[in-house]
Amino acid sequence: MIRGDEFYMHRALEQARLAAASGEVPVGAVVVDADGEVIGAGYNCPIAGHDPTAHAEIQALRAASATLGNYRLDRCTLFVTLEPCMMCTGAMIHARIARLVYAASEPKGGMVESRANLFAQPWFNHRIDVAGGVLATPAKRLLREFFRERRQAPDA
Repeated sequence: MIRGDEFYMHRALEQARLAAASGEVPVGAVVVDADGEVIGAGYNCPIAGHDPTAHAEIQALRAASATLGNYRLDRCTLFVTLEPCMMCTGAMIHARIARLVYAASEPKGGMVESRANLFAQPWFNHRIDVAGGVLATPAKRLLREFFRERRQAPDA
């Protein structure tokens, strides 16, 4: 059953909350196939995983690829709570994601609209449809609260 973008973004927000509960920056992602099934989910875990590539999008892409038994995700949509960085946009292009839906923009490092639009570069042989701003308010709130708590925490 195919549902609306907000339904799946709520699933990504659930993943972001798991990241926050683990002490990681609260970003979550899910990959949805053409039939509307969530086939991959992930959240930021570079600290716990000692892995600089362990962004939510990468985790979700890895899980979806394992589910399908194929790294090509050409009929899938990736939902993520924060505008993707350069590494994650590159991974989506290589995976041939059909569509990206993200919540909050990332003015410091977003590579879809904020700092650059990597998807629009003419040298890439794959195009991704993009929708931004879906449930941006709760995604921003989650990030703000996370960093507010970090700033107020006593020094260890």
